[in-house]
Amino acid sequence: MAKDAKKTNAARVLDALGIHYELVRFDAEESDLSAETAADAVGMPYEQMYKTLVLRGDKTGVMEICLPAGRELDLKAAAQASGNKSVSLVPLKEVQPLTGYIRGGCSPLGGKKSYPVYIFDDVTNHERIAISAGARGLMFILDPRDLLKATKAVPAKIAK
Repeated sequence: MAKDAKKTNAARVLDALGIHYELVRFDAEESDLSAETAADAVGMPYEQMYKTLVLRGDKTGVMEICLPAGRELDLKAAAQASGNKSVSLVPLKEVQPLTGYIRGGCSPLGGKKSYPVYIFDDVTNHERIAISAGARGLMFILDPRDLLKATKAVPAKIAK
């Protein structure tokens, strides 16, 4: 972990599990919080930069979905993977009350509550990926297998 970085709840989760990670900071502009911009800022290929979306299923409730930059969520596939008939994005005004994170800083780790996590199934094709460390402009670089372990994420074909 970088010595100058303030620890986030997400970092504390990884520390408690003994998982190695690197923290990378970049200047995040509120006008463009896309995963593609974050990937460009930290020098990661889009397929290795993961974004976290918060969804609600009609049967199972709130869940978190992790997708690579440049990929679009497949709502039908996400519903099927999560045991729902349908899923929808949680309205932005509900994201912070549910997760404790603001737009552009959502992490599948260290939120107010642990929700089921589904991650695009090609994640283990990479040695390293980047994902939000729980604050805008702060990313973890880590082994995707460690992220799967820490989040208990279910790999699934959830992106187009």
